[in-house]
Amino acid sequence: MLALIGFIAMLINVYIWIIIAGAVLSWLVAFKVVNTHNQFVYTVADAIYRLTEPALRPIRRFLPDLGGIDISPIVLIFGLIFLREVVLFGFIAPLFMPTYQPMGGADGAITIQ
Repeated sequence: MLALIGFIAMLINVYIWIIIAGAVLSWLVAFKVVNTHNQFVYTVADAIYRLTEPALRPIRRFLPDLGGIDISPIVLIFGLIFLREVVLFGFIAPLFMPTYQPMGGADGAITIQ
C-alpha cells in the first residue's frame, strides 16, 4: 500500500510540473516568444491545456477577476501540495506504516534481564 501512496505522490508531482509548464508556455505565447502556428508548439500547448484546464476551470469560476493576472495555477498547486503533504503523507500513509515499539519498559528505560 505504501508503494501505491508513493506512486500517487509521484503523479501529483508530475501534475504540478505540468501546471508550471503550462503557465510558462502561456507567458511565452503571450509575449510572442514561441509561435503557436508551429505544429510542435501547438501540439504541446494543446496537450497541456487539455491536461490542466479541467482542474483550473472550477478554480477560475470562484476567483475574483484580477485583470490580466491568472492566479488559478498557484491556487491549484497549493491545493495539490496540501493534498500530497497533509492528506496523503499526514493521514493516509501512517495508517499503513508498521507501528514502532520502543525497546524497554513503559517508561522507555531499557531493562536488563
